[in-house]
Formats: sequence, C-alpha cells, structure tokens
Amino acid sequence: MAIASTTDFWTARMNGEDPTALVGNEQTNWTKSVTGTSSAVNGNWVISANEYYTQTPTTNAYTMVAIITFSNSGALPSNGTVLMSLDNGTKKVEVRAKGNASTLDLVGATTVTTRDLDIDASEGDDNIPLVLRLTLDSAGNAKLYMREIIEDDDGADNFISVAGASGSTKEAKWGNSSGTVTWHNVYYTDAGAFTPDEMALSDWTTNTMMQMGLSIVQVLRDCVKPYIKTHLSDSAINYAYDLSSDMISRISAPSIHVLLDNVSSPEFETLSGTRAIQNYGITIYVVTRGSTYQSAYRMGMDIVGEVFDELYVNTGVDASTDSIQGYNVQLDTKTDDDEIVCIHQIGFSYMRRINLLHR
Repeated sequence: MAIASTTDFWTARMNGEDPTALVGNEQTNWTKSVTGTSSAVNGNWVISANEYYTQTPTTNAYTMVAIITFSNSGALPSNGTVLMSLDNGTKKVEVRAKGNASTLDLVGATTVTTRDLDIDASEGDDNIPLVLRLTLDSAGNAKLYMREIIEDDDGADNFISVAGASGSTKEAKWGNSSGTVTWHNVYYTDAGAFTPDEMALSDWTTNTMMQMGLSIVQVLRDCVKPYIKTHLSDSAINYAYDLSSDMISRISAPSIHVLLDNVSSPEFETLSGTRAIQNYGITIYVVTRGSTYQSAYRMGMDIVGEVFDELYVNTGVDASTDSIQGYNVQLDTKTDDDEIVCIHQIGFSYMRRINLLHR
C-alpha cells in the first residue's frame, strides 16, 4: 500500500464548474482540446456533443476519479466512445462506453468489461451517479475501481485491471465524443496511482483515515521485529472497522487492530485558516490466545512492546510537522474462569500541522 503523502493532493478538482476555470486553491485548470457543446446544468458539467479536456502530466503515475451519469432519454454514448484516458508516454489506458447504460470497457493491451453499473441511475429510487476511479502506475498497469469499493461483501475484487497499451504522449483526458454525459465531478492528480484506501476524495479524510489510521496498519505489516514478523500475517493486522466479538473471533489470534478514535484541532495557525494543528488519537488492540491465560497475556505484552518500538521509531518523526505527543497502555486481566482471550490496548496521541489549502 502506497498511501498518499502529506504533500500529495488532487491538483484538479472539478465540481461542476467550467473545467477551464476551476474554483478553489491550488488548482490546475483543464485545457479544452476538442470543442463541442457543453454547459453547466444544475451544478454539473454536461457535455452533449464531442468535447474533451486534457492536462499534460510531469510524472508517470496518475489517478482520475469521475462521477458521471448517462442520459436516460436515449442519448447514450456510442460503442467505443472514450470517456477517460491516461497516457504516461509509455503506456496508455482508456475507459470506453459500450453503447448501453449498463457496462463499460477498460481498454489497454487487452479489454475487460465491467459488471452491471446502472450508469444512467435508473434503477431504484436513489438515482445515485456512478463513481469511477482510473489509475495508471509507472509500470503501465491500470485499474478501474467502481463506486470507491475495493472488495464487495463477499470479499471479491470490485475493480478490473489491464496492462496498458503502447502510449505516445503524456496526457490525462476526459470527456465524450457522442451522447450526453453529466460530469458531476472530476478529480485528478499526477502524484501517483492511488486506490480508494490510499487517497480519498476529501483531503480531510486522507489526512485522517489514510495518513494516520491505514498508514499505521501498513507500518505494522512491514515490521520485522520477532513476534510481529513471525506470528502475524498481513491479514491479522487490520484497521478496526469492526471490533465486535463475532469479528474478533473470525481472525486467528494473535491479531492487531488499529483504530483512529478521535481527531481534534485546538486552533488554526493563521488568521486566514490556511494551516491547522490537528491532534489524533490512535488505539491499537492486541488480541492473543494461549493454552493458559498467562501465556496469552505474556505474548500480548511482547507484541505490545514491538508495536510501541515500531511506531516510536517510524512514525511522528518530523518535529516541525508530525510528532508523537504521548502514549498510554491498558492491560487486560482475566475475570472469568472460561476466559482464554487476552486483549491489551496501547494508545498514541499524535500532533500534525495540516495544509488546508487543497480544498
């Protein structure tokens, strides 16, 4: 996992306005490369005839997120219409329409078709537009995520992938040459190929959930200290979305569960509010099981010690923008004759200086 760094952000954030005149701080406007028919309609950018917008990246790995709806009046993009395209000069990938309101193609060296997507938002009463995330990494591998979901409820991948076709010129492009497409939002960055767990659409969510919660999960998965390296697989070190007893029992002990349990900002650092100090509370649950409670307790202590050592050395190490302020430990004890699971907790408090301009 390559979570976005504290200096990465969406460099172009189109929220329904003219893409060539984006609203907000630190934006890079799109260039209209093909002029057709488009307009702002009810807070969205609607292209009804052959129009495309492009940017020229300076790097080799990109992410583009588009929230779109096809017209449900029959003006669908024809089969093969390019909707999104990323080219790093070596490899190129495109998202193409198929002439229907159900599926799309991801086209690179090969072609893969999505599942049913309800692109015209005609199913059900919610009328929810479709969220598409297209990524291209520096090696030319492309992925298309649907509705910002990486795995479905059954644990199956909710994305498709291809190797890129031969590229020509570095370019990021979106639009449509046929049909009517409502472009609700288009976000883009050339800072990397990010999954939904590595860079959120909200800068605040990236600052908190990704860069604190999920990044600590990754730090612990990369740990080479004895117990964590030899007794815990990556699947046993998780973000604590669900700490119910049913969920804990599904993961073989020992296991580690990381929870970002609070965020606060005591003050803005500047009168204009461009910087803020944010405080984060992280709680880590270490779950162990043994033939006796004593052995579970002792192993839990060893793992808690390794968690402390790893995070003390590898997180909060930049005193000017990122630091550990303190920690606390709550140690479990046996209170029931049948108890065989031990859950120790170690909590950390962090302080970071956050740039609030990327909104």
